[in-house]
Amino acid sequence: MDTATILASVRELKLETVRLCFVDQHGILRGKTLVASALEDAFESGIGVPSTLLLKDTSHRTVFPIWTEGAHIGDMPLSGASDVVLRPDPNGFFPLPWSPHSAILLCEVEDRSGRKIPFSSSSVLRRAVEALAEAGYEAVFGLEVEFQVYRCIDPARDHTQTPLPPETENLTQGHQFLTETRYGEAETILDTLRRTAEAMGLAPRTVEIEMGPSQFEFTFAPGDPQTQAARYVMFRTMVKEVCQSQGLHASFMAKPRLPNAAANGWHMHQSLVSHSSGRGAFIPDRQDTLTPEASGWIAGLLEHATALCLLTNPTVNSYKRFAPFQLAPNRILWGRDNRGAMIRALMMPDDPTSRIENRVADSTANPYFAIAGQLHAGIAGLSAECSAPKPSETPYSDRAQALPTTLTAAVDEFESSSFIRKAFGPEFQSYLATLKRAEWDRYVMTISEWEHQEYFGLL
Repeated sequence: MDTATILASVRELKLETVRLCFVDQHGILRGKTLVASALEDAFESGIGVPSTLLLKDTSHRTVFPIWTEGAHIGDMPLSGASDVVLRPDPNGFFPLPWSPHSAILLCEVEDRSGRKIPFSSSSVLRRAVEALAEAGYEAVFGLEVEFQVYRCIDPARDHTQTPLPPETENLTQGHQFLTETRYGEAETILDTLRRTAEAMGLAPRTVEIEMGPSQFEFTFAPGDPQTQAARYVMFRTMVKEVCQSQGLHASFMAKPRLPNAAANGWHMHQSLVSHSSGRGAFIPDRQDTLTPEASGWIAGLLEHATALCLLTNPTVNSYKRFAPFQLAPNRILWGRDNRGAMIRALMMPDDPTSRIENRVADSTANPYFAIAGQLHAGIAGLSAECSAPKPSETPYSDRAQALPTTLTAAVDEFESSSFIRKAFGPEFQSYLATLKRAEWDRYVMTISEWEHQEYFGLL
């Protein structure tokens, strides 16, 4: 789309407001709502927002020294909470079926001189896509997203930072994976979410009852990395807003602290198309073999898995998901059609859908950062002409290296990685490590229920 087409659509749909948003460091949309008549000026000049929106941890606290003279991240000054500019992207226009007078328009983030902020979500992914193109390939990704929807009993709208979670109850009993009767129980809300996703052009393919109570999964048609990242953010936003409007609470938290709650994974299906041949680069010639591209790609993902965990598993809670025998990985290995392995290879001769599935990520990930990490690691494996090790048939008893078990361990791996520094740049490496150390420090200094129960009566 172009600017004129967007402005014409706004008039045709009789929109009253347009929400100019960017994808922040946590994969959350932030921005300002404009009246429709102000949109043309926004296309021309952009719209200013505080740069602190890029500097906040998951509690929405600013964790960088904005009141220190001369503070900066790369070329971006921090002092005084100055503005950055949101520049509307005509390709990111999403009318909102649940709010028919409004639309979301995704934006790039620039400084006042018009330079894109290098550590913004869209900039990080764009550079990775460009690097893959230089290597002679384009990537195709598929989305498989797990989440929960609960009935909201008490929204718990207190005024603390961070607020108390809402009190909820289950919509479905759980532990009856892909059972038709359980789908029937939740069909009303699942139909609403599915229809809304279709109307927004998010291309959902399947709607599924997952293993846990009130847990569901949507899968989506394959697409290029940037399309899929935008779809994921828009889907997550839509699910939360539509459910909230119906007295429900949707959560993509990796492992909710609720009785018998199952962990939420985000499985990244990925393949390559060669620019030179136009053919899928992961399609093998023979059964149980890997093409050189597939072998190198798998090797790269395995080699850099620990450094990438901060991108695929970005929260304190993420690491509670890495438990054995739970259909989530806990070791760095691959297997052929094995759901316990981190990398699940799904490749057959003459099968155009031949691909790998990385099962490490959880549903809290910023998809722009996570997909960029997959691309950079795969490129590294291809460039070095690496070969994948032997596949595992026993992923939970294998002696392969374990994934990080805490957020702070993941930050250490990310911060010390020369691969991350080279692929993403030192600014992004320092920026994300600072954000996530702040999150970890708050967690460590919080007195937990376990501590109080363990020591308050005893000592």
